[in-house]
Amino acid sequence: MARSDTETELSAGTPDVVERLEQVAEAHDRAQTRVEEVGADALRDCRDIYSELRNLLESYDGRATGGGDFEAFMEFQGRVGTLTDDLPEDLPERDTFEEIDDFLQQRRLTEGDFEQAREMLSPIGDLVGRLDELDDARERYKKARTEANRRRNELSDRIDDLERLQRLGDADLDAPVERLREPIERYNDAVTEAFAEFRRNTPAKDALAVIDRADAYPLVEFRSPPAELLTYVREHDAGREPIPKLLEYADYSTSKLDHYVDDAAALRSAVATRQTYLRRLDAEPVRINWPPPSADALPWYCREYRSVVARFADESVVAALREVRGLAERDDYERLRESAVARSELTESERERLASGAVEQELSTAREARAAIDDALETYSPL
Repeated sequence: MARSDTETELSAGTPDVVERLEQVAEAHDRAQTRVEEVGADALRDCRDIYSELRNLLESYDGRATGGGDFEAFMEFQGRVGTLTDDLPEDLPERDTFEEIDDFLQQRRLTEGDFEQAREMLSPIGDLVGRLDELDDARERYKKARTEANRRRNELSDRIDDLERLQRLGDADLDAPVERLREPIERYNDAVTEAFAEFRRNTPAKDALAVIDRADAYPLVEFRSPPAELLTYVREHDAGREPIPKLLEYADYSTSKLDHYVDDAAALRSAVATRQTYLRRLDAEPVRINWPPPSADALPWYCREYRSVVARFADESVVAALREVRGLAERDDYERLRESAVARSELTESERERLASGAVEQELSTAREARAAIDDALETYSPL
């Protein structure tokens, strides 16, 4: 069977990250072996002397040559001699360092002598370069593992999506979801009407106080009243007016507003600039979404909603909310909810993919790709 575009997309990049991890792991092992052949500590000692000798050659080239500064010439030879005195017996390339010292202890040095000394140093540079090679290999190895982990996370997210799609595909689309929908709609209609009346008739200072106290309930997502607005309705007589009246005042001219409030400037500053916030205040934060939350989550929503709803709605609305809460105790709640979710969220294209077996095949491909990365990450562990 030909691979679908989605399958190709799922597996794309997986062989690359696995192969890359294998390659850099092998390169790291080779670099590690090359360092261990000499010894890391010995190579570091050798690198220190090599670096200092190269710096001396760079610093004194041109000053300690020919008819240059005799003092610089003597200083240069002295510093080279000091550097190469008492070299450790087991120092890599010890003989080469001594040969370079002997070569530089001439009665007269030319620029060509400096160039030849650099050439004599070159093999030592290649040797101590093994440390840099190992550092580079280690960084490439870490990056390859990071990339493999990133790709694995992408596949895990895709697997989660496909598994969820499969669960939705297994849902009974003919299940009587109205058994959940009708009580939820009754509550939503009741709480929407109750909040509209509350907003229409309650003094703004009391209405906003209810909204402000809702901050204590994380599942109730009312946007907190702006501090300046809250202060205004608490401290000015206009705060006794309901929210629609405050919005009406905000549209008045200053001369007209002076007839209705004690401080027109304060109202304009606190209310006129927050009209969008006030106009958007509605019952949405205490409505039950459709499809509804899981059986575990629904009682938590209802408990927090009740603490807020009871402050602006009568007992009939609270009773409707209790009925919604009771839905979570139904034996068929999750089956009905899953059907509602499937009806709401499955697109026609997804239903076709489920029916054709494409989702199952994509899921298998994604799992195989993730397993390949898991094996590679287990084989090539962090350094």
